[in-house]
Amino acid sequence: MCFPALRLSYHYVPPHLKRCFAYCSIFPKDYAFEEEEIILLWRAEGFLQSKAKNQGKGLGNQYFQDLVSRSFFQRSSKDKSRFVMHDLMNALAQLVAGEICCRLEGEKHQKFSHRSRHSTFVSDDWNHSVKKFEAFYQMTSLRTFLPLLHQGDRFYLTSVVLEDLLPRLSYVRVLSLSGYEIYDLPDRFENLKHLRYLNFSRTRIKCLPDSLCTLYHLETLILRDCSKLKNLPSNIGNLVNLYFLDIRGAGSIKRMPSGFDQLTKLQTLSNFVIGEGDGHLIRELKNLSNLRGNFCLFGLENVKGQDAREAKLNEKLGIDGLELQWGTDLENSTRKEEVEERALDFLRAQKKLEQLIIENYGGVKFSSWIADSSFKNLSSLKLRNCKNCKSLPSVGRLPLLKDLSIIGFDQVQKIGVEFFGENKLNPFASLEILSFENLPNWKEWDTCEGEEKVLKLPSLRELSIKTCPQLLGRLPTHLPSLQKLKIHSCTSLVVSISSFPSLCKFSIRGCTELVDDCSSPTEEVSSFQTLSLSNISKFNIPADRTMLRFGNSEHLEIDGWEELVSLSQHGFSLVGHRFITVWRCPQLQSLEAEEAELQPDKISRVESLKIASCDRLNRLPQVLHELTFLTVMEIQGCRGLVSFAENNLPPNLKKLRITNCENLEYLVDEKEDNKSMSSTLCLLEDLEIFECPSLMSLSSKGHKNICNQLQRLKFFGCSKLSCLFSNTKFPIMLKHLRIEICPELEYIAQEFEETACLESIKIFQCGIKSLPRGLDKLIHLQEICLFSCSNLVSFEESGLLSTSFRVFKVGGCGKFGALPKCMASITSLRQLSVSNCSADISFPSEGFPSTLTSLEISNAPNIYRSLVEWGLNGLTSLQELTIAGGGCSNVVSFPEEGIGMILPPSLTLIFLSEFENLEFMFSEGFQDLVAFREFVIINCPKLKSLPEKDMLLSLGRLLICRCPLLKEECSSDKGREWSKISHIPSVKIDAKIVIPRESD
Repeated sequence: MCFPALRLSYHYVPPHLKRCFAYCSIFPKDYAFEEEEIILLWRAEGFLQSKAKNQGKGLGNQYFQDLVSRSFFQRSSKDKSRFVMHDLMNALAQLVAGEICCRLEGEKHQKFSHRSRHSTFVSDDWNHSVKKFEAFYQMTSLRTFLPLLHQGDRFYLTSVVLEDLLPRLSYVRVLSLSGYEIYDLPDRFENLKHLRYLNFSRTRIKCLPDSLCTLYHLETLILRDCSKLKNLPSNIGNLVNLYFLDIRGAGSIKRMPSGFDQLTKLQTLSNFVIGEGDGHLIRELKNLSNLRGNFCLFGLENVKGQDAREAKLNEKLGIDGLELQWGTDLENSTRKEEVEERALDFLRAQKKLEQLIIENYGGVKFSSWIADSSFKNLSSLKLRNCKNCKSLPSVGRLPLLKDLSIIGFDQVQKIGVEFFGENKLNPFASLEILSFENLPNWKEWDTCEGEEKVLKLPSLRELSIKTCPQLLGRLPTHLPSLQKLKIHSCTSLVVSISSFPSLCKFSIRGCTELVDDCSSPTEEVSSFQTLSLSNISKFNIPADRTMLRFGNSEHLEIDGWEELVSLSQHGFSLVGHRFITVWRCPQLQSLEAEEAELQPDKISRVESLKIASCDRLNRLPQVLHELTFLTVMEIQGCRGLVSFAENNLPPNLKKLRITNCENLEYLVDEKEDNKSMSSTLCLLEDLEIFECPSLMSLSSKGHKNICNQLQRLKFFGCSKLSCLFSNTKFPIMLKHLRIEICPELEYIAQEFEETACLESIKIFQCGIKSLPRGLDKLIHLQEICLFSCSNLVSFEESGLLSTSFRVFKVGGCGKFGALPKCMASITSLRQLSVSNCSADISFPSEGFPSTLTSLEISNAPNIYRSLVEWGLNGLTSLQELTIAGGGCSNVVSFPEEGIGMILPPSLTLIFLSEFENLEFMFSEGFQDLVAFREFVIINCPKLKSLPEKDMLLSLGRLLICRCPLLKEECSSDKGREWSKISHIPSVKIDAKIVIPRESD
């Protein structure tokens, strides 16, 4: 129920806004939508009626902004381009909409009213089966069918929806199948005469059925990211009411059909692709006078000048973003420079254009209109891969240009006065972002700085120059507003930072020299927030100047300095920065001078220190112990290190990760009396040591304070590690212990403490024989996973507590012969897995707890036989069942027919494998599985049949592998089992996708 004040304010909302607002109740409260998305839906449902022509967009914007101003919609905190409804607003919308709008969410199989008109379908499940859509069959007058799927995931749809359900929805106006793995569409759209909105985005369709062109009322067609779609329908000209067509990301479309000249109501056309020999089709754009927003022309290498003139782009006043693309093959002999130059001349845009992109243009020079100062609104210009152009247009004359990108100009050797614009006193007055990239022959940048009356680039905030290997000289010396400078792979360039007073982010990778010629007083020298220096041939800045310029940057990254021996040789220090990364410096021996100490006037701010691929680094500086803010360290690929620290770790270090240090023997090498060390409290909480084959122990003498605050401990690939806590008790603060591929590890600790906080134990491929005593003392323990521990025999008889324990998995432990006797009493247990252990391992006499949700029994015939006799249906909460039947040679049916075995109704997943004599499925055993979603059958060579179709209606995924007889029976053209599986959304047999079927 909504607050009275909210309902009162709603009372004063105009009726047309109430209708739009109520419609949005079909969206979940956490759904973030775009403004354009909602407006297109409103338009399709007839909420934007206007007597004036082509006012839908304007009315929609007005309605939407009215609702935003009344706080009915608000911007998403995660994505400012999207909007959400507050929980209370969502509840109010549902209250107002009543039965007219409805949502099907998750596993709620609710029954909708026959009065329902607008519906969404929300599900996190990837496979949408027949059962999920049963509710829609009663909504005979449905107008909106809108599944809402998470982008980035793949979703599979039962063919029943396409072939049976949709043709019944004859009143539907909004239809979306966006995000489904659909390859082919049935040619049955002639029944959907009222359809106005159709969304196939992110599907895998190859073609659109001809019947789609009978949809006279269709206004919106969205085919975005349909990467396999090759053609639009040849009769697209029949869709005379089409208003919105989006084919962005449909890269397989190589040409447009004729007939676009009849789509005179079209306002949004994302792309127009001109195929080889179809250059004349660009003339059809002449009649599309209502185009607006962003528009892209592809395949312009096929267009001649006169055809381009007839497109009349300069008369399309609604286009504010224009992209002109020629083909990537500039070496093609059929392409003529003069033809492309003439075409570009006639593709002049309207003067209110805001964004322009020109890509793969083959002409030698640009048209004069591109740099025409009459383009007073142009704020973004990107010129890409125009490899034949020898000079740049005079874009400095564009008064409001803010973002300029020049990429892939092979012939440009000099940039000078023509770039800024001759006789222009204030070029690039508004430019804020300037990028040059991949200009392989660019040698000179004449910035014309000798002309004192000319102020160039006064507003520039970001300058990026990448992969310009022949660029000589220096950068512009006066950029008063520059904040970010990025120079990468310019191996001939001298970079000076002398006159950049506002610079705060600085990244240099691969330049010939770095200098600082600033003559300003030291108090005027600014410092950086972010500094990244990599592969600099010559660092020509005095050490004292380095400290002034770089000494207090928040982020310091040094990478790929072949000759760098120590940081101090160039004036760098560990002091003053917050985040430091040093990597790929093969000669680096030390970070600080041998006897370096913190000076009283120096402030230690370092929080994070990462060092990687510095082979000669053989010690870490003592000054680390004075860095009181240091909490995170990462050491990787430093083969010279034998120990991480002497005696003590840094005082406040909380997280430490050491990887691939092949000679590391100890974390701490104790060289002093333990008594002096025990007084130093170690705050380390998270420790990871990976691929350190020489590691023998955490400390050389068993220092007891190393792990007293440790909460997470991980080891991987430490082949000499034999014990962890040999001389000390198990760390009582440790919550998560994970050890992998440490074959010599036989001993973890002698005993667990009653006060221990341990929550999970995961051990893989280690030599342990048993876990420490006192498992029953671990009141917080939730999970034990033990895999491929060939020496592991069993647990102590003390057993496990039943208060928190949820997961127990043991596998590949050939000597493990008995489950804990208290298994049935562990009522908190949810997941149990026993696989490939001792052949004699047996079923606990008291059975398994009924609370199990996941059970895996692999190659344990004694357990399987006892479990069947005990009764699987006693596991009333079981959702996932995995059984590998190695050794179960007498099993002919599943579930076993002879004893009338019934599966638990709660099951959603069944995974069967290795049943050598299994022949058929006992259908009656499946009859109560209302939530059965996934069925996997592997290596059952004699299996011929599946359960009856009625038992599989809720199934979303079927996987069959190495079952030759069943494979033959499931063949779509002759198999007897095909009728049982044809409705399943996703079927794969022997790694081949059978459903959804992809036509040849």
